[in-house]
Amino acid sequence: MKDFYPYITNDGSVGLYSPEFDDIYHSTFGAYAESCEKFVLPAYIEYYITNFDKINILDICYGIGYNTKSFLNSFYSIDAIYSNNKSVYIKAVDTDKELVFLSPFFTVNAKKMPKHQNLPTEKVKHLSSGKIESQFSYDKFINYILVENLAAQFPDFLQNEDLSKYLKKRENKPYLENSIVKFYNYSRNAGLTRLFKGYLHNIYYRYVSSSYKKALKARKIADIAIDYNINDARQVILKDIKKYHLIFLDAFTPTKCPCLWTLDFFKLLYERLDDNGRILTYSNSALVRSAFLNAGFYVGKIYNERTKTFTGTIAAKNKEFIKHDLSEYDLSLVKTRAGIFYRDENLNSLNEAIIERHKKEVEESPLISSSKFIKQYRKEHNNV
Repeated sequence: MKDFYPYITNDGSVGLYSPEFDDIYHSTFGAYAESCEKFVLPAYIEYYITNFDKINILDICYGIGYNTKSFLNSFYSIDAIYSNNKSVYIKAVDTDKELVFLSPFFTVNAKKMPKHQNLPTEKVKHLSSGKIESQFSYDKFINYILVENLAAQFPDFLQNEDLSKYLKKRENKPYLENSIVKFYNYSRNAGLTRLFKGYLHNIYYRYVSSSYKKALKARKIADIAIDYNINDARQVILKDIKKYHLIFLDAFTPTKCPCLWTLDFFKLLYERLDDNGRILTYSNSALVRSAFLNAGFYVGKIYNERTKTFTGTIAAKNKEFIKHDLSEYDLSLVKTRAGIFYRDENLNSLNEAIIERHKKEVEESPLISSSKFIKQYRKEHNNV
């Protein structure tokens, strides 16, 4: 498997560091908490459960599945689904099949930090608290739903030797959910036809009965389909005809992966978004907000009630879905060089080409620089 480094974040969930991108996949403060606070809580999924029998989700850059996991966890916690059968379709898109295969196995509920945790960067070491403070609950039966969907879609999932070896390595055990690994090993031997249902009736059912009973009940009250797509998100969505109620945009930062932050990609997302849909992303970038605005969206900010801070961006076709508008400062920053967005008209450019083109546009732009604007703004508003 590719080189990446797992570590336990401050909420007990696993975060990953990518040497290839020299970047972390998840917040050190809490990988699962970040997903809940930046993607699922501001999505107001109660609205969709109340108003739609089938909810369509587009999870861009699925990775190890935190946005899908946190959505499903919230979905099953809402009483409305127990009075009516609901259907959920999730299109999970990522280019890294190995990470997708690992997504059910990383723990969300670690009880303590590993004694000899090898944190990948100085930044991660500095931000790691060394202790776990869990902020959001998580029912691991959702991981079984992921395993079932992966096994049904990929013939090589259950018999993947690289995955099996990874799950067996001693150094990886602190980062894995042991019961899910046992389930996977059982499924490898039992075969797909007996997957999940057979497992519910073996000795492990009695071992954690409440969890499995809840899983069995959940399968009766909701139809969950996860459609995994291992490909460039641009090409996947170009060929798609569905309308989505929620789009989670969780790509690497614009400077690392500009192809998923261009004006042209956002125009494509506009076509795929339901009139009552929302796009949610962690990015506060003026470039990203400018691209959303120019693609035709109403754009606002995601507010974190716990930290009392703005932690992301929301885009919608319906202005009523924007709870926190962009401020005068935000809108002015969009009009500086910082707001010059990436372009990719044919939706097939390499990241390097997109960055080079953008660099040239910024250099040749008559717009004020963001640093000069910020200095002027602070002076005018007595905020030196």
